[in-house]
Amino acid sequence: MPESPEVQALVEFLDERIRGRAIADLDVGEFRIIKTRNRPPASLTGARIQRLERFGKHVGFDTEAGWLMVGFGRNGWIRWNAPEDPLGDEPVPEVARITLDDGAVMRVVDLGDFLAVTTSVVDGPADVAGIAALGPDPLLPDFSREAFEHALGTRRKQVKALLQEQTSLAGIGNAYSDEILHRARIAPTVHAALLDGAERDRLFHATVDVLRGALADRRGLPPDRLKQAKVAAMAVHGHGGQACPVCGTTIVDHVLGGASAQLCPHCQPERSGAGRAGGDSMPG
Repeated sequence: MPESPEVQALVEFLDERIRGRAIADLDVGEFRIIKTRNRPPASLTGARIQRLERFGKHVGFDTEAGWLMVGFGRNGWIRWNAPEDPLGDEPVPEVARITLDDGAVMRVVDLGDFLAVTTSVVDGPADVAGIAALGPDPLLPDFSREAFEHALGTRRKQVKALLQEQTSLAGIGNAYSDEILHRARIAPTVHAALLDGAERDRLFHATVDVLRGALADRRGLPPDRLKQAKVAAMAVHGHGGQACPVCGTTIVDHVLGGASAQLCPHCQPERSGAGRAGGDSMPG
């Protein structure tokens, strides 16, 4: 699943290369991704790209004719081909293709079994309901402790689920929620309402440090290397059965609300008040 550090690195990489370029062609190969039928992506053909921005896990192309908003879902991404690079003949699960006036190509792909990529052409990013509802973003420089406390609140919701809830905090998914909780030494099943002051403090700093550290490490990498770099940097996520890099205890797998989670039982001990895997656990 794309998450904010990699999406931000992607946006910065592309923005350096496409800002000021005109869209020569915008071809949609899978029409189910179009969410604004009255303004299809092809309506932006000929428009010049003014900038790219990230909104949570979404990408926005600001053009002279409106915003093209791309939501990646669980398995979407953008593949970049510079003007001098051949596209190649290998099969690609391409759902849309953006060709620029200099010959560069961006291919929007969806690698999942179920189509989840979305595109919308709108006057402003907030015209997309999912973006208008986003919570505060820990990668943004104005993200504050006050905003974090407001997101946590006193809710009886498992903290891992809350971290992944986009209306509470924007941009965090399954992998980074595992990494944040491991850094903060908090079990994923504990309810946010039961976190004491010291735990909330550790969680705030872990959220900011993990995400911003990941972005710093990913900056400058081409889009096709970002996922590999993310996987290689994980301390616990995806490492069930291996040794915790902090204490050496075996990392264990948990299933919460149908989604997997990895944690160190020594660094993140369970305690009373942990939630059940039910309606207030992991988001869908």
